[in-house]
Amino acid sequence: MPASDQADKLSASTTASDGGSDARRPLGLFGGLSGKLLWLIVVCIMLAEVLIFFPSVSAMRLRWLDERLSAAAAAAIVIDGLQPVELTRALQKETLDATGTKAIVLRKDGTSRLLATSDMPTSVDEQYDLTNVPALTAIGDALDTLIFGGDRMIRVYGPVQDTNTGVEVVMKDKHLRNAMLLYSRNVFLLSILISLFTATLIFFALNRILIHPIRRLTGSMQEFSSDPEKPEHVFASDGGRDELSVAGRHLSAMQLELQKTLKQQKNLAALGLAVSKINHDMRNILASAQLMSDRLVDVDDPMVKRFAPKLLRTIDRAVGYTTEVLSYGQATESAPRRRAVRLSVLIEDVKDMLAIDVQSGVEFVEQVGLDLEVDADNEQLFRVIHNLCRNALQALTAMGDAGNAEVVKRITVSAQRVGSVVSIIVDDTGPGMPPKARQNLFAAFRGSARSGGTGLGLAIARELVLAHGGTIALVEKPSVGTQFRIEIPDRPVSLEDYRSRTLHEK
Repeated sequence: MPASDQADKLSASTTASDGGSDARRPLGLFGGLSGKLLWLIVVCIMLAEVLIFFPSVSAMRLRWLDERLSAAAAAAIVIDGLQPVELTRALQKETLDATGTKAIVLRKDGTSRLLATSDMPTSVDEQYDLTNVPALTAIGDALDTLIFGGDRMIRVYGPVQDTNTGVEVVMKDKHLRNAMLLYSRNVFLLSILISLFTATLIFFALNRILIHPIRRLTGSMQEFSSDPEKPEHVFASDGGRDELSVAGRHLSAMQLELQKTLKQQKNLAALGLAVSKINHDMRNILASAQLMSDRLVDVDDPMVKRFAPKLLRTIDRAVGYTTEVLSYGQATESAPRRRAVRLSVLIEDVKDMLAIDVQSGVEFVEQVGLDLEVDADNEQLFRVIHNLCRNALQALTAMGDAGNAEVVKRITVSAQRVGSVVSIIVDDTGPGMPPKARQNLFAAFRGSARSGGTGLGLAIARELVLAHGGTIALVEKPSVGTQFRIEIPDRPVSLEDYRSRTLHEK
């Protein structure tokens, strides 16, 4: 697929994934995450208020009952001081109405005395001792009154301040329940006001420090996805140190890197189009050259007979390259057609292809055993080694006479087998790789070590080596120059081949 189509599809898929125009529509102050955050805060505060409500309403109930006991105790002390005079029925009724009770009993010196009574009930539904009430018991009694109270007769007793005198009253719990309901309503309304006020403050604070930066990040992503090539669509991060600021800086760096990638994709697309045009005419030219070179075989000249086969192999390679020249831009090279290749012969072809000028002062040294074989695609391995040697030759030639006179300009190709892996070293005594080329090694259009280079050579070489299941790496060396190491493993032998080979050897 052409790189321009990939870039267009990337932009289109990113635009489609953001939900179109619906995703870009403003959500408003209380829409989206902001509204959810506001309601979440309100609910959390209301839950906290509910947990506070139960102890609060139980404490209110105990205070209310304690006030009734205190009023009854004051009346009981006054009535007890009038002894032996008995209160009239009318005065007793007024006292009971004032205290909201049906009967008042004074406990003093181990005896109980009924001081006032009116319509004394025959039975009591509940009894409560206010001397020492546990918290859980108080909460349970409060809920019982709220749910089931309102028409029950209750008996309440407790001490008078810190004395040994106690007071006991009998009354209906209707007024108590009404007071508790009124208190509950007030607490509920107050909780609503507190939760709304608190939630509003927290909402605006979080909206400022959290929601607004998130919306900036989201908006930048949407704008960038609509047209990733515009520089103004890159997110402008602030200088903050919080997590969102760090995320913004990472987003900005990612967008810049993506713009570079898209630019490289366009360069690849333009290169593929240009190469395809050149390739069409080049194949016709090479085909004509191939036909004419075939006639050289019939020429009875020792020099021609010596160089004609090499010329024919060179032209055949060129024709093959023109056939597969677009394979890099299409995604990958063709699968290697592996066989046993005599490495010394291949290196000799590389040396002939380089055609090193004697006047350049560059030496080509081959340190490969004559019987060393590698399991690889002959043409693809030739391209890898030739590319590395050609880069080395160009670097040494560019030195001219400016280099150190004591340094010999030399390209050395060595190889050895270790088990099932063949290691090939391409070494030179040139100026070495510049830092920029080291940082972008094997990256197309970025890893070039010389002016005017494209960096495609190393990228293609790496792809070809990886297709063989091998590795290629730049080796650090103490002396000047550049050294690459290629490792090509043999293909694993199937069980059937191993058995047939074993039987054949026997």
